[in-house]
Amino acid sequence: MNVNEYFDGKVKSIGFENSEGRVTSGVMSAGEYEFATSEHELMKVVSGTMSAKLPGKDDYEDFTSGQEFKIAADMKFQVRVSEPTAYLCFYR
Repeated sequence: MNVNEYFDGKVKSIGFENSEGRVTSGVMSAGEYEFATSEHELMKVVSGTMSAKLPGKDDYEDFTSGQEFKIAADMKFQVRVSEPTAYLCFYR
């Protein structure tokens, strides 16, 4: 397992691999963040609400617990959270 911290510790994740592939499980503190992908990602919100401005979109879209979105490789996207929010990210 790999433990990672980003944005001065406001985003923390634990990465692991299993029979389903590479995954990170993490939590974001309230704030605004920009992420860049190096491979295809499937982001699932586990708890809380994540507002994401996806590549090619002009507006943020809210994703709540149980919802997900996909990001292609080599893209950037912005995220806003107003309360601590947990997620799972699956890589391909």
